[in-house]
Amino acid sequence: QVQLVESGGGSVQAGGSLRLSCEASALSAGIHTMYCMAWFRQAPGKEREGIATIYNPGASTTVADSVKGRFTISRDNAKNAYLQMNNLTPEDTAMFYCAFRWGRCDLGVSAFRFWGQGTQVTVSS
Repeated sequence: QVQLVESGGGSVQAGGSLRLSCEASALSAGIHTMYCMAWFRQAPGKEREGIATIYNPGASTTVADSVKGRFTISRDNAKNAYLQMNNLTPEDTAMFYCAFRWGRCDLGVSAFRFWGQGTQVTVSS
């Protein structure tokens, strides 16, 4: 059972930056194990949206067009994932979730079995 805990959310003014962290515990995986960590977000009244994925082994990434050029996903050797968010706008205000799945990456919500509780990001104009 993989457990995920997000942190790093908060309030920021438009144009600012935040770095979200996702700590994965109880993740037993070798360097060649295929798994995917991802970030999603859900704004009030909207569906949950896939933002970025990062794959193991290697570190190939996918970033949604809606945030490309502003958001970057990364991972460390301890299997934690990060989302660097730059040039934030009020439209980025949402609850951000970390997710995990065994196997290849996918930006679909239904593809992921394990989810964190989320961290709130609020961007003011």
